[in-house]
Formats: sequence, C-alpha cells, structure tokens
Amino acid sequence: MSPLLTGPRTAPGPLARLGTRGVRATADWNARMLAEAADGTRRGTRWGRGALALVPSCLAVGALGAALAQGALAANFSVTGQPFTLTSNGVSGTGFGAIVNTPAVGRPDGTTTTNTAMARVGFASAGLAGLCGIVHQSIAGVPYSLLLTGGQKVAATPPAAFTTDIDASNLYIQATELQAYGPTTLQNAVLGQSADQVTVAGKPLTGALPGGFGLGSAGGEGGSSIRLHGLNATAYDAEMAGALVLPDLKLRVVAGTATTC
Repeated sequence: MSPLLTGPRTAPGPLARLGTRGVRATADWNARMLAEAADGTRRGTRWGRGALALVPSCLAVGALGAALAQGALAANFSVTGQPFTLTSNGVSGTGFGAIVNTPAVGRPDGTTTTNTAMARVGFASAGLAGLCGIVHQSIAGVPYSLLLTGGQKVAATPPAAFTTDIDASNLYIQATELQAYGPTTLQNAVLGQSADQVTVAGKPLTGALPGGFGLGSAGGEGGSSIRLHGLNATAYDAEMAGALVLPDLKLRVVAGTATTC
C-alpha cells in the first residue's frame, strides 16, 4: 500500500482551523438570528434577514458577470419603475426599427402604469463601442450608483470615429429619450411606416399599434441600418434577446449620484 495512504495525518494548518471556526461561528450566528426572528420580538434592523437575502443575489450577479465576461449570454437589464442611463461611444446596427408605444412600467408597490409614451428601438444585429449603464438608488436616504461597464471605456464626450468591441443580436431598448452626439447615418429606412409593419429580426416590435409611428426598413438585403456616433439613452429596459458578447464586464457600487462610468 502506498505510504501516502498509510502515513500519519498532518494536523490542519492555522488557515484551515480559522476557516472551520469561521464557518461554525457563522452558522451559530445565523441560528441565533433566525431564532430571534421567529419569536416575533422586534430588535431593530434585521441584518440576519438582510444578509440571507443578499447572499444569493450577490451570487447570482457574480455568476451573470462571469458568464458575460467569458462569452455570450442572453440578458435583460431593467429597474422596476425607475429609468437608468445607457451610454456608448457609438453604435452600428443592421435590421434597425423603431416605434412609439406605451409599455407597462412597474411601480415599487407592485402595480403598473401605461401612462408614459416611449420609443422602442430594435436591432437585429448591433455592435457597440463600449457600454456604460448607470442606475441611481437611495438606501436609508443616502444616494448610491450602480455602474455596469463593458468593453472600451465610454468617454464623456464621444469620439468622432469609433470601433465597436461589443456584439449583440436581437437588441431592444425601451427609452423615453435616445440621443446621438455626432453624425448619424441611416440607410434603407422608411420614416413614418405604420408601427405594426415594422419588424426586427422578422418579428414586430412589442406594443406596435396599427397606424402608429414607425421607422422601418425599405426592404432589401439586411434591412435598414444605422450608425450612431455616441449614444445616451434614458431607458426603462434594455433587452438582449439573442446573444451579448461583453468583454471585461465590471459591476461597481459607488457612493453619490454618478453621471459617468
């Protein structure tokens, strides 16, 4: 028999002992928190409950970040009842279409409203020159910002020329405002097409009404295309129904109301 299997066991090192004590202490603390929660007596902020809710959320965000950083993944970014900012140095897309609709917007109390008109913009295929997403939120009256970045750094003033480094298919943005900062090139498009006739990747855009405003393709191979020098969108939803290849994904939470990544 191999001496590796029959030799004396080595005592666990200090790091292993510390890890074991940490796990045991965490389990004991968690049990106390659950017991206190079960007796119905309020003892201030329930950090035990908050920690238990936060851990799976952090793990989910971490898994999403790892998957996006390593390759392609379908994804959806939205904040209930709250707009967020999406910026890029530039966007080059084909199979482009846009309509005006009134989507259901969620409220913090769980209800929805359809009182806000928005533009729904879709790309069958799009390349982005970096991506910066900013969500503002207040916790206990203190403002914080969640920053989501990928690809090249997005400049406060977009460059006159750009090279895309993020690929997305079936990209849809629901926004109250979408702005480009430089020349915009729109090809093979029809401005004023009936909204229900506008298609992206062979499908109509959600919320399209017959006779409503639409910007669609004039036909031909590849459909309409657009090239935006710089992008700044106040969005309620950004959906990548196909694949999103997002290099160097980063998620950061910073104090204050950030305006740039």
